[in-house]
Amino acid sequence: MKQLTTKGQKILYAVSGLGVNMLNLMMGSYLCSAIIASGFTAEAAVNQTFCSKDLVIIALWSIFGVIAKVIDGIIDIPMASFADNLRTKYGRRRPAIVMGLIPMIIAYLLFLVVPNPCQATLLNTVYLGVVLCVFYSFYTLTMVTYYATFTEIVDSASDRNFISNVKSVCDILYFILGYVVVRAMLGSINITLVSLIVLPIVLTMLIPLFMIKEPDNRGTVGVKAEKVSILASLSCTFKNKPFIVWMCVYSFMTFSVQLFLSGINEYFADTGMSMMIVMVASFAPVPLTMMIYNKLFRTKGFGTAFRYALVTFSVGMLCLFGVSFVPQGTLRTMLSIAAGLVSSLSIGSLFSVAYSVPSQLAAEEQAKSGVSNSAMYFAVQGLFSGVATAIGSYVVLNALKSACGVINDPYVYNPMYIMTLICAAVCLVAFGMTYLLPKSLSDMGKK
Repeated sequence: MKQLTTKGQKILYAVSGLGVNMLNLMMGSYLCSAIIASGFTAEAAVNQTFCSKDLVIIALWSIFGVIAKVIDGIIDIPMASFADNLRTKYGRRRPAIVMGLIPMIIAYLLFLVVPNPCQATLLNTVYLGVVLCVFYSFYTLTMVTYYATFTEIVDSASDRNFISNVKSVCDILYFILGYVVVRAMLGSINITLVSLIVLPIVLTMLIPLFMIKEPDNRGTVGVKAEKVSILASLSCTFKNKPFIVWMCVYSFMTFSVQLFLSGINEYFADTGMSMMIVMVASFAPVPLTMMIYNKLFRTKGFGTAFRYALVTFSVGMLCLFGVSFVPQGTLRTMLSIAAGLVSSLSIGSLFSVAYSVPSQLAAEEQAKSGVSNSAMYFAVQGLFSGVATAIGSYVVLNALKSACGVINDPYVYNPMYIMTLICAAVCLVAFGMTYLLPKSLSDMGKK
């Protein structure tokens, strides 16, 4: 693959995933919430749900949600093997991105078309569950292929870290779009129309189709790349001990972050805080706070920098938990903004590690053994994170939502308050597990 040489090219390439990630955010944080009115106040449900009613059987939907996320994780494996071994006139990466992108967009649109938009039915539950599985499957093919190119399109750890950092800043941008701009639009526009308005952003994924330059790899013309069977690729990945330890740490971190991001709609709907203000405080300073992380990364190594990120996120979650019990008013608003600022010290770096660590480990493995299976590293990471997200975003979060339906007085006790406490506790477990990381990974980036 022809490698990027200028900083401008690397920045543009890192922007590519913004649109697809935005659709994933819309699906996970808004559309899956829009089919369940429970957990919203009657006023908030008008625009944040499809029709202010539960449209699925919640208990069964929780099962489908878990199945969808597990499938999202499991299907990463064959999708990654497919992307690593694809042989076409145009190489392997661009065709795989197209094969994932088009069905993913179709599934996104189909989720907006509920068979019975008036009540919770088994048909609605099964239909939306199947569509959700299709969406995540092709989202996986698109993004695991894109992330795999981080190993191939640049040739050094510093360049991979640079692209990962820019990608994490783009993640913050789509979070601001999702949790500030979209939230503001929901003040006067229903979620169905809002979902269609943001859809064109997905076109950013066309950027790699022009920037990736691969030769014909079919073996008849140009370069013939050796195929690696799915079992051999899996074996190579799971034998990488630093990577497996990383997966354990990453799973706990993902559970914590995804539980918070999946539940903030309902959390802020009942706490009396301004979600938009807190999200701006959390996300806007990230480009600046990334400088702290990168300074630690260069001087102390990845281990210290990552532990700093985990601790500050935990402190931010604990602050939000405490603020929830402050009487509504100016003081609560000011304290919630402060909690958001504390969280901003960690958010960007927690996103960055998801790209920099597996791409670097895959590059090291390729240099050592000659096996080119970078997509498989992201696939296995997706499997672990999919299970962690399923437990947090569906099992735990829906349990909290159900409790909200039983305890109807949020000023006495709101079960959603506990969400941030759970996030902090699990993130601290990840912090403790970082001391199991091998020294080679902990010192990565240290000069």
